[in-house]
Amino acid sequence: MRLTIVTVGSRGDVQPIVALGVGLRDAGHAVRIAAPLPFAGLVTAHGLDFAPLAGDPRALLETEAGRAWLDSGGNGLVFARRFVRLLGGNLEAALADTLAACQGADAVLGAVFAFGAESAAERLGVPYGRLLLQPFDRTRAFPTVGVPRSLGPRHDLATHLVAEQVLWQPVRRPLNRWRRGSLGLPPLPLLGPAMVPPERRPPTLYGFSPLVVPPPPDWGTRVAVTGYWPLGPDPGWTPPPALEAFLAGGAPPVSVGFGSMTARDPAALLRTTLAALRAAGRRGVLLAGWSGLGVGAGDIPADVFLADEIPHGWLFPRCAAVVHHGGAGTTAASLRAGVPTVVVPFFADQPFWGRRVHALGVGPRPIPFRRLDATRLAEAVRSTEDPDLRARATALGARLRAEDGVGRAVAVIERWLGTPSVRPGGEETGGPARGA
Repeated sequence: MRLTIVTVGSRGDVQPIVALGVGLRDAGHAVRIAAPLPFAGLVTAHGLDFAPLAGDPRALLETEAGRAWLDSGGNGLVFARRFVRLLGGNLEAALADTLAACQGADAVLGAVFAFGAESAAERLGVPYGRLLLQPFDRTRAFPTVGVPRSLGPRHDLATHLVAEQVLWQPVRRPLNRWRRGSLGLPPLPLLGPAMVPPERRPPTLYGFSPLVVPPPPDWGTRVAVTGYWPLGPDPGWTPPPALEAFLAGGAPPVSVGFGSMTARDPAALLRTTLAALRAAGRRGVLLAGWSGLGVGAGDIPADVFLADEIPHGWLFPRCAAVVHHGGAGTTAASLRAGVPTVVVPFFADQPFWGRRVHALGVGPRPIPFRRLDATRLAEAVRSTEDPDLRARATALGARLRAEDGVGRAVAVIERWLGTPSVRPGGEETGGPARGA
């Protein structure tokens, strides 16, 4: 079966989708990943077909409009409105690219910000399913990811309804213009997905572990939580000798990085990080990422190693603890590594993952980025030395690594589509036999 998967966002959003694509390919399916052009190398390095989508997420976040969008993360309505404004003309181009990428597909799968993927599937008359890394389906069990606490089942359900509209309303008009003008489809209703009965909504596949977010009963049978979708390093990647020498030269370090988050003052963030490591008495590996942490800095202490990026699946198990922004992909990597995690959330779903880390007993309370200082960060790093916390992190990591999230996801997709797998060597197996 020919499958097109549409995904956008940072590497943490795209990488798990690539892992799932590899699993589908190995099950005998032809897989095309449609993603922003900077991820072409990531996709093709793992042997998958690539289709470009307009826009460069990193370049957008480094603009003043991008930084303003990140700063508005605490206000959902402003956050969503600025997001669509940030996309600007890229949105129309990305919609056209989405339709082109889906041509010839027998089914289309789309991530949370894959605007247009479901409409493209409708136009082509093929099945559509959602691939999500954060819990977005309505439930009375907990509030939507942007709400910090539960006030009861009715409140929690209401937060999901509001979140649906926060995401839908800013894209409704441009999406409907595209549906009418390019697809020849009728416009979607004012309330969008809220008007679709639950039994007619696309099936949803969640790429996180039920050990981390237990699926609530009211999600029903059209929602599947499979376990994480980890991706190994690019086939051609090898660790730099200097990094290996640093890791071998002392106690396991603390990894600090903020992924796709861009900092307005990277120099100040570096000073805070170095002061915290010094106060906690720990060596460190700093991952510059999109935040620019340490880029252009002067002398870095000998007990700190600076890198642009290092595959998390390789690095994190070699660390004493991990400090990060709480993105879904990075959280998955740190939990699977079995090491304590300190979350410094910026916005969106990141506070949710920080709260889950703390609730699971594998890290301290999250430190909102706006409150980050050297004292708080040093205290959080020191707290990861607690033997009970470390034991819980080790045990959870072992259980997560024992899950076959990709395999279970492939089985669910095959069951949705009624298609058996064909394994290397020609052996045919039914998807439901590997069910989720």
